[in-house]
Parts: sequence; structure tokens; C-alpha cells
Amino acid sequence: MRWVGGAPGRDNGPQFPLRPDPVTSTAPTGLVVNAGSTLPPLSFFQLAAFDMDSTLISIECIDEMAALAGKGAEVAAITEAAMRGEITDFKDSLRRRLALLAGTPAGVLDRVLAERLTFNPGARELCAALKAAGLKLVLVSGGFTFFTRFVAAELGMDFVRSNELEIVDGALTGGLVMQDWGDICDGEQKRLMLLDCCARIGCSTEQAMAVGDGANDLPMMGAAGLSVAYHAKPRVREQAMVAINDGGLDRLLEVVRP
Repeated sequence: MRWVGGAPGRDNGPQFPLRPDPVTSTAPTGLVVNAGSTLPPLSFFQLAAFDMDSTLISIECIDEMAALAGKGAEVAAITEAAMRGEITDFKDSLRRRLALLAGTPAGVLDRVLAERLTFNPGARELCAALKAAGLKLVLVSGGFTFFTRFVAAELGMDFVRSNELEIVDGALTGGLVMQDWGDICDGEQKRLMLLDCCARIGCSTEQAMAVGDGANDLPMMGAAGLSVAYHAKPRVREQAMVAINDGGLDRLLEVVRP
């Protein structure tokens, strides 16, 4: 177990055990706390990092793009295997999926945004509560800037990192645009983004929470003081400190209270 709140032997105020113990307690149905002690209050935290697809929003954007392009089954099979951790190289899995979409009209992005993108239950409520408590919000996604810009604006995100699709002559090329941090936001980039944002606002990683659902969220969840799995894959649920298996994202507020 790792304790936070200050160095041992010094009077640093309250310390909180945050790493999972073998003890698993279940709050109301579908809300699991994999820890042997009470979690810190909301006031302890200064930053919250979120995955986007299947976490803040109800869809996997690339799967919806593929479905509209007539490539749904091929792309969804790769996505599902990557989310389960069966394909361990996220960059390779993303490149394979994007290659299948080469030549797709860019208008498919507008259709996904207008017709298929919806927020998961409790996403707006949780983000509003965290911002009201003074936390900075981070959106860090293996998805695409076309969608993260919209989601970030809707939820009041302070920091954003995601992949930018390459579009030439009104069509997807199947590639990505190089950005100053790289071209693909994989699990390691998510972890680095969390660390960078903590440094930028002057908080420790113990004062950060990370929320996700897939295998590529585990690096940032492991770096954060509090890891939260939302309707996640089995491997992610097992490793998270809090698992929301039923209900909305705002159920986190049932166990991390103001």
C-alpha cells in the first residue's frame, strides 16, 4: 500500500492509503472499491484525467467512422482486441484500423459527431462537480482531435491531447499528423500527459485521479493517486482502485465525497 499526504515521520496532515489491498468492498450495487480503507475526500485532489471513447462518451469514434464507411466489422474487431489487451501494441492496432479507412470522405466525421456521439450518463455531472471543487480536467485520448475539441468544449477541459487525422483533398489518408509530442497518443503518452499536467499545475501525482475503460488507460491509471474504471474491460476493473460497473460516471462522487 502507498500512503499519501507527506513524508513519513513528519506532521504533514492527513495521510490516505490509496493503493489497492486484497480487500474488496462493494458500495451500492455495481460500485466496487478495491481498497482496504476510506478514500480521500474530493478536496484532496487537484487534477482529473479522462479517457474519451467509451468513458466520457458512449461510442468508439473510429468504429462509428468505419461503420459509416462500410468497414465496420474489420475495424471493430481490431478495436475490441486492443481494448481487451490482446493486441498489446496500440500504435500498430491504430495504424491498421486507419489504413482500412484510407480514402473515406472526411464528411464521415461530421456525421459521427451529429448522429452518433452521445455523452455517457453522469459525465457532465461529474466534470461539473470536479471543476466546482477546483480540480483541473484533462482529456487524453487515443481518439481524434475532431471529436476531442467538441468534448473538451462541452465539459470544460483544461488540457487536451489526442491524435490528429491527416486529411487531403477532403478524404482521410489513413495517416496521422505529427504533433510536438508525437503522432499517436497511446498508453505511454497518456501517462506522460498526466505527469506533465501535474507538473504544470504544481500538484503531485497522488493528487490526481485517472478514469478510463481500456488497456491503454492502465499506464496513466497506474501513475495516478486514484484510478477509476468505468464499465471497463475485466483487466482494467481488476487493477483499478474504484470500478463503476453499473450506473453513471457521477457515481464516483458516492465514494470520493466533498
